[in-house]
Amino acid sequence: MHFPLLQDLLLFMGCSAIVVYALQRIRLPSILGFLMTGILIGPHGLGLVSESEQIELISEIGVILLLFVIGMELSIKHLASIKNSVFIGGTLQVGLTVIVAGMVYYLLGNSWEASLFVGFLFSLSSTAIVLKVLQDRNEISAPQGRNALAILIFQDIIVVPMMLFTPIIAGQSGDITSSILALLLKTAVVVAITIISARYLVPLLMRSIAKTGSKELFLITTITICFAVAFLTAEAGLSLALGAFLAGLIISESEYSHQATSVILPFRELFTSFFFISVGMLLDLQFFWANISIVMLIVFIVFVVKSLIASLATAVLRYPPRTFLLTGLALFQVGEFAFILSKVGIQYGLLSASANQYFLAVSIVSMLLTPFVIIFSERIAFGVLKFRPLKAWDEKLLASQETEHTVATDQLHNHLVIIGYGINGRNLARAAAFSNIPYVAVELNAETVKTEQKKGVPILFGDAAKDPVLEAANISKARVVVIAISDPEGTKVILQNIRTISQSVHLIVRTRFVNEIPELIAHGADDVIPEEFETSIEIFSRALRYFLIPEDDIEHFAEITRSDNYSLFQNKKSIPRTFRPSKYPEFDITCLKVKTDSRRIVGKTLSELDVRNQFGINILGLSRKDQLLTYTGPDEAILQRDILYVTGPQESIDRFRKAIE
Repeated sequence: MHFPLLQDLLLFMGCSAIVVYALQRIRLPSILGFLMTGILIGPHGLGLVSESEQIELISEIGVILLLFVIGMELSIKHLASIKNSVFIGGTLQVGLTVIVAGMVYYLLGNSWEASLFVGFLFSLSSTAIVLKVLQDRNEISAPQGRNALAILIFQDIIVVPMMLFTPIIAGQSGDITSSILALLLKTAVVVAITIISARYLVPLLMRSIAKTGSKELFLITTITICFAVAFLTAEAGLSLALGAFLAGLIISESEYSHQATSVILPFRELFTSFFFISVGMLLDLQFFWANISIVMLIVFIVFVVKSLIASLATAVLRYPPRTFLLTGLALFQVGEFAFILSKVGIQYGLLSASANQYFLAVSIVSMLLTPFVIIFSERIAFGVLKFRPLKAWDEKLLASQETEHTVATDQLHNHLVIIGYGINGRNLARAAAFSNIPYVAVELNAETVKTEQKKGVPILFGDAAKDPVLEAANISKARVVVIAISDPEGTKVILQNIRTISQSVHLIVRTRFVNEIPELIAHGADDVIPEEFETSIEIFSRALRYFLIPEDDIEHFAEITRSDNYSLFQNKKSIPRTFRPSKYPEFDITCLKVKTDSRRIVGKTLSELDVRNQFGINILGLSRKDQLLTYTGPDEAILQRDILYVTGPQESIDRFRKAIE
C-alpha cells in the first residue's frame, strides 16, 4: 500500500535534516534550513512533494502550537516589568512601519485597504530567528537584546488583532461600525473568560492532573486546553491564532507553566519546522529570478526603513545611539507571522498573486540575511555612529541624563566602580556598602537609575563605552573596576576605553563562558570570572557539604580547580581574598581575621609570635575596632577579632590563616 503523505513527510524530515546539519556547522539558525528545504523540494524547485495541501494543514497545527507556546512564555507580570519597551517601543515600531509601508504601497496605485494590509505585513519581524541568533551570541540580556525582545513581544500580541481586523478592512461587513463594536465585544468576553480561567479554573485543573503523577495525562490535558480554546474562539467568529495565544496565556499564570512548556516544545519544534518548510515551498523561483533586481531593491529599502524605524522607536526610550542602532538592525526582516497574516489577506482579496510573490520573495530573502546582518551589526553601527547628527544626539542625551541623574563623584578616590546594575552589580554594591568601601555604579537603564537613586545608591546613568561617562565615575582615581554587563561586544569596548584612561586600575570582568576569557584578557582585563565555571564550583561545594566533607577540604579543592582551569588562560592564579598589584604578581597581600581564642595566638606580642620565622610571613598592619594601625611594633599584642594585613608566599599565608581561624 502506497502512502503519499508518508512519503512527503519522509522527504521533509530527511532533506531538512541534511540542510539544517550543514547550516549548524556554520552556526546558522535551523529555521533558515527549513526555508531552504521548502524552496528546494517545493513545486517551484525540484517538485518532490505531491501532497502539499495536507502538508499545509499540518503546518497550521504548527502555527497554533507556536502561538500557544508564546502565550505560555509570556505572563502579565513579565509584561509589566518591561511595559515601556513593549508598549511604547512596540507601538511606535509597528505604527510607523504600517504608516510608511502603507503610504508607499498606496502611492503605487493601490487601494487604501490593500495598502493598510501591506503595512501590517511589513511591520512584523521574525521572533524565532532574531531570538535564536541573539541567544547564540549571548546578547539576549544585553540592552539591544532586551529591547528587541520587548518589541517582538508586542508584535506577537498585535498580530492577533491584525487578523481580526483584516476582514473588516476588506469590506466583508456592510456596517463597519457595527462590525468593530461586535469584534470588541467578542474580544472583551473572551479576555474576561481568559482572566477567570487563568485565575481560578485552570490552576485547579492542572493541580489535580499534576497530583496523579501521569506525564501522559498532563500532556493530553495541556494540548486539549490549547485546541479547545482555539476551537471556541474560532466558533465565536474570532481566530484560531487568538485562541491558541489566549490558551497559552491562561496556562502561563499557573505554577505548572514551565512543565507545560517543556512537554509542548518538542511538538512545536516539529510542527513549526513543517510551517517554515511550507513557506519555502510557496516561493516561485522562476518569478524570483525574473524579478531579482526589483526584489533585492525592495529588500534593501525594507532593510533601511525598518532598521531606522525600530531604531527611532528605541531611541524614544532614551537609549544611546549604539544600543538603538543594534536594536534596529536586529529587527529589519519580515517575520513568520506575516506569512500567516498574508493567507488571511489572500482569502479576503487584499493581496494579489503577484503582490504575494513579491512579498514572499522579500520576506524569505530578508530572513535569510538576518543572521549575517546581526553578526556584522557592530561594524555597521560603528560606521553609522561616525555621522555628526548621531554624535550630537549622543552628547545631548548624555547631558540631559547627567542633569537628571547626578551623583557627587568628584571626591571619590581609591574607590570601586561597578559597571552594570543587574543581579551581580546589585549584590556587589550591597557588599561594598556593608564593608564601607566607597563605590559608584554605572547603569544604562534610566528607570533603574531613577529608582535606585531614590534609595540613596550612588549610581550614574550612562553608556560606559563613552569616555565622558567613565570620567564622571572618576575611573582614573579608582582602585578596582568590575564590569558586570551581559553584552560581550560592549564589554570589550568598555575594557579598551578604560585602559586608554588608566593602565593601573584593576579590572574584573564577569562573563558567561570559560572560552571567552582569553579575548577579554587580551583586551585588558586583569581577572575574568566565568559564570558557568563558578556555578559548577558552587554546585559541587554545596553537594560536598551534605556529605559532611570538611570546609577546608572543600575550599582547597575549589582553589585547585580554579587554579588548574584559570591558569589555562591567565599567567597568574586567581586566589580569593588575596590582592596582587599587577606590576608584581608574585607579591601577595591578604586580609585575615583572627577568629581563634587560643592563648597560643591571642594575647601574644608580635615578638613572641615571631611570625616571620614561624610562618614565613610579614604583618604590614592591623585594624582593630574600625581603626587602622599602620605601625605595628614588636610589643603590639594580637587580639581576637583583629584584622591583619599580611604578605608572603601563598602557602605560608594559608598556614598562618589556619592558625588564627
